[in-house]
Amino acid sequence: MKRRGDTRKYLCNLRELQLQLRNPPTNAEKSLQFDENLRELELDRTSMPEPERTPKSKTLGSNRDTAAGGLLIFRRAFPSRQHPKLRPVAFNLTDFGGVGDGVTLNTAAFEKAVMAISKLGKKGGGQLNVPQGNWLTAPFNLTSHMTLFLAEGAVILGIDLDYDAISSKLFSLDVISMRLLIACDCCSFYPDEKYWPLLPPLPSYGYGREHPGPRYGSLIHGQHLKDVVITGHNGTINGQGQTWWKKYRQKLLNHTRGPLVQIMWSSDIVISNITLRDSPFWTLHPYDCKNVTLKNLTILAPVFHAPNTDGIDPDSCQDMVIEDCYISVGDDGVAIKSGWDQYGTAYGRPSKNILIRNLVVRSNVSAGISIGSEMSGGVSNITVENIHVWNSRRAVRIKTAPGRGGYVRDITYRNLTFDNVRVGIVIKTDYNEHPDGGFDPKAFPILKDISYTSIHGEGVRVPVRIQGSEEIPVINVTFRDMSVGITNKKQHIFQCAFVQGRVIGTIFPAPCDNLDLYDEQGNLVRRSSSWNSSDIDYDI
Repeated sequence: MKRRGDTRKYLCNLRELQLQLRNPPTNAEKSLQFDENLRELELDRTSMPEPERTPKSKTLGSNRDTAAGGLLIFRRAFPSRQHPKLRPVAFNLTDFGGVGDGVTLNTAAFEKAVMAISKLGKKGGGQLNVPQGNWLTAPFNLTSHMTLFLAEGAVILGIDLDYDAISSKLFSLDVISMRLLIACDCCSFYPDEKYWPLLPPLPSYGYGREHPGPRYGSLIHGQHLKDVVITGHNGTINGQGQTWWKKYRQKLLNHTRGPLVQIMWSSDIVISNITLRDSPFWTLHPYDCKNVTLKNLTILAPVFHAPNTDGIDPDSCQDMVIEDCYISVGDDGVAIKSGWDQYGTAYGRPSKNILIRNLVVRSNVSAGISIGSEMSGGVSNITVENIHVWNSRRAVRIKTAPGRGGYVRDITYRNLTFDNVRVGIVIKTDYNEHPDGGFDPKAFPILKDISYTSIHGEGVRVPVRIQGSEEIPVINVTFRDMSVGITNKKQHIFQCAFVQGRVIGTIFPAPCDNLDLYDEQGNLVRRSSSWNSSDIDYDI
């Protein structure tokens, strides 16, 4: 190889080196030639002209959404947009040495930025702007009175590379070279859990959800915080969970996987106008939080082979609004929780006062909106309205089991649309999965005061399956204004067992015999002859 200053020839020489990397030298003579080629390629790089860079500025009106120097030739430029002034002081991640090339590790930059904002709490806090680019990082923590703002085209990437697996020789290449090597799949990269901190198990779960002992932390984490905003112009937080899912299926992980974003023991939280995707585990997990608003979120994961990638999991939370979101994931779209068996009972923090509205949800393997099954601290005063569930296994579900204890009560479902759903409404009381053998099998949860109004849809195999039991009956269930187009003409498609409640007016399909019938004016037409009869049929 001869020394070249020309960009095109430099990249051609890089491609030649990539081919050599696919078939590394096998004898000393070829190895020396390989080292010489690598050195000359580095000289080529240093002789190339330095690309123009946009000067940094701390003013909100400046255009800081440009790509990292040199990468503009590979990426379409996004139009600049002024950041809203949400805090009295704003920083750019590049002010702390951040490089948005998808290769440089930016954990230190995020940590320095958070540290700077943590000193501004008494002055109203600070805003950290993440401009366009791919910002690779290991997990980092947030601080109180902070706004994390993701610009259009900004992607925070969870680290998924084992840097130790790459020869130190490759580190002499510049950023463009590294990106091309990765794109050409000439090196092997592996997830490295050493970059993910281990945290104590959640107190209401007894131990890590998948393994005894510690659990991996989330990519973006916060504890004991107040007044935190994560927002933007639809920037993205990407957990790069593909290899986590693979290692989980292969049983190669020793600890419970961590969520993408987890905020714990905090209040006054707003997360809006961003995309969350490919979480290693649950995507967004507010734990024991108050006054939380989740709005205008897009949450994505493959609908198959992405285990436990729930969209949003409010866990022992109260006073929360989840609205105007699109969720398509590999598990429950939303799953309200409050602790697991005896540990949740001892922790004693219910989820309550939660409004979920205006969502479009898809869940091919689980349910659009779930409550449980970890609900031992109690779940109450939940409203789920204006929900469209499509191409899903189940639409709305309550799941629990003996040993959970706790309660699910005062639950209102209103204006639900089911589109190509296998089972529309589900209540299941034998979801037998427990943290250990220490649970009380006689701790029976209470399920009562649940209403379904304005339920419509088409392409539904089983509109209703409510499976109570003698120990866990479902009490005071109400159906009103229901018309669901069905795909199965079998008799028992409105299935009930140990259910007590009523139907007001005419609904389709015809309800089970367990329910009392009332006319539109609330006059009793027919009382149920046996609320504990069962016609559950899982073969449909």
